[in-house]
Amino acid sequence: MTRVYLDYAATTPVHPDVAKAMLPYFTDSFGNPSSIYSYGQEAKGAVENAREHVARLIGAHADEIFFTGGGTEADNWALQGVLLARENKGNHIITSAIEHHAILETCEFLKKRGYSVTRVPVDEHGLVNPDDIKNAITEKTVLVSIMCANNEIGTIEPIAEIGKIAKEAGIYFHTDAVQAVGHIPVNVDDFGVDLLSTSAHKLYGPKGIGALYIRKGTKIATLIHGGGQEKGRRSGTENVPSIVGFGEAAAIAFKEMQDESTRLSLLRDKLLQGLFDRIERIKLNGHPVRRLPNNVNISVEFVEGESMLINLDLDGICASTGSACSSSSLDPSHVLMALGLHPVDAHGSLRFTLGKWTTEDDIQHVFNVLPKIVGRLRAMSPLVSKATGREKYR
Repeated sequence: MTRVYLDYAATTPVHPDVAKAMLPYFTDSFGNPSSIYSYGQEAKGAVENAREHVARLIGAHADEIFFTGGGTEADNWALQGVLLARENKGNHIITSAIEHHAILETCEFLKKRGYSVTRVPVDEHGLVNPDDIKNAITEKTVLVSIMCANNEIGTIEPIAEIGKIAKEAGIYFHTDAVQAVGHIPVNVDDFGVDLLSTSAHKLYGPKGIGALYIRKGTKIATLIHGGGQEKGRRSGTENVPSIVGFGEAAAIAFKEMQDESTRLSLLRDKLLQGLFDRIERIKLNGHPVRRLPNNVNISVEFVEGESMLINLDLDGICASTGSACSSSSLDPSHVLMALGLHPVDAHGSLRFTLGKWTTEDDIQHVFNVLPKIVGRLRAMSPLVSKATGREKYR
């Protein structure tokens, strides 16, 4: 059976060069970076080299990069750390309705402890209006957190415009850039961010390693206490092999991102147009232009998304209905609901995300398989009406 992986937004396979770079740090170069003898100093050098590669990818300084256990920890640290450090300044945070659960659940945690949270809405394409951010700021606001690009629908947010608003108001600005880093240009100075979260396994690195960029001078509390690693800000013995892998993945992305983005954009558009040509009554979710180069999210009328996924898997195609972190939930996507979709249409969504090893043959396999699946499921669906027609791809 032909196997096609089209869920790169959930996780990516580890690049062979990344795996090769990591291997010695499991065996021969196994030292603890805190040790002063040669084994330890060799490991420490590898960690610092990786830190430089991650920093270069986002236009930061190496001493502004702090390694974490992943994007979720980085998001938690950014929100909780700033609010704890700025308690004397205020207790209000502004975020959006379509953030990743790592942000939204942290906000719920904070609300239960007396903090105030404002979720600004998005338009039908998933875009935040910077004016909504400006209007939500109060004298108690200490942090704005808006994701760089949405993990479900691929919409790229106006981060630089929001950054200017936050700077003018004297408020810290954080962006969850887990889906963006390594796939589109990200520069912390151009964005005007004070904090930025990223994760290795979204750009062909290992799972369980991420980083938080903290601009020099940003006041943020330490959440993990212990031996004082990461300049005393995030204790715990460094995960050297994974950090090395993250650094190698960042180095590869820095070199290949522009060409890969162009290639994936062409494949993305071919997939989207081909689906509109072959399947009636489907709709693109997310912005038609301001979107990640590898993301296609559609709603298929009269068909339930989980049923499509199961049938696609039987034909060798791996896709998703949205975030991998909520795949076990039966609730409609909070992102699609925020766009104004009816719950039935939200339940009928499919997300295809392309990556380094996606080929035109993979796209053709989707064309060969999905229309037949939709036809079979619609024939059994109680939702089918006599309505005909086709949404135009715009």
